[in-house]
Amino acid sequence: MSELIKYEGVELHQAEQIVLRDVNLTINTGEFVYLLGKVGSGKSTFMKSLYGELPIAAGKAQVLDYDMSKIRRRKLPYLRRRIGIVFQDYQLLTDRSVEDNLIFVLRATGWKNKRIMHDHVLEILQQVGMDKKAYKMPYQLSGGEQQRVVIARSLLNSPEIILADEPTGNLDPETGNEIMELLYSISRAGIGVVLSTHNLLWPEKYPGRKLLFEGGLISESK
Repeated sequence: MSELIKYEGVELHQAEQIVLRDVNLTINTGEFVYLLGKVGSGKSTFMKSLYGELPIAAGKAQVLDYDMSKIRRRKLPYLRRRIGIVFQDYQLLTDRSVEDNLIFVLRATGWKNKRIMHDHVLEILQQVGMDKKAYKMPYQLSGGEQQRVVIARSLLNSPEIILADEPTGNLDPETGNEIMELLYSISRAGIGVVLSTHNLLWPEKYPGRKLLFEGGLISESK
């Protein structure tokens, strides 16, 4: 088991205000980690710091083999290729099919061969149960189907970490359960999953580490 994320004495700011302080934690391969806490407690701030959207204000922060306190902007795309991000609001391109949404990402990350891209996209869509709907437009899909496509998109470049920000927030309980099952199976395959949620039933059903965000601090929760 190797370290994916290591924060030591980290401080994070938003608009010059301290949001999180004295963050000390390590996340390893294959761990399923919940971020729990009220709105505004710093969960999204922490996630943004993991892929370089938000700078490290103080302390030592290592994500994969990148020093996040010193990382240069031109290195961020290389880091982000190794991290899959699952958004609550999907952020799919509405003017193109499911397959073309994923091809767009592959092209943006340096893939060139059309046949290889097509085969890779169908293989990833099969993993999330969406290979039969590769030709569909996003508006023709249910919320759960769109979220499956988003998860497929996050898996395209064989990430070592998946960051999922409230991935079931817009879904009914049954569909949310299917998405959680899918993410949980991804972690069992050895990918670290960091998931923020307000649904306290998920940690009971899908056990994992629980990090509680409260009062500007992060603590381990039982």
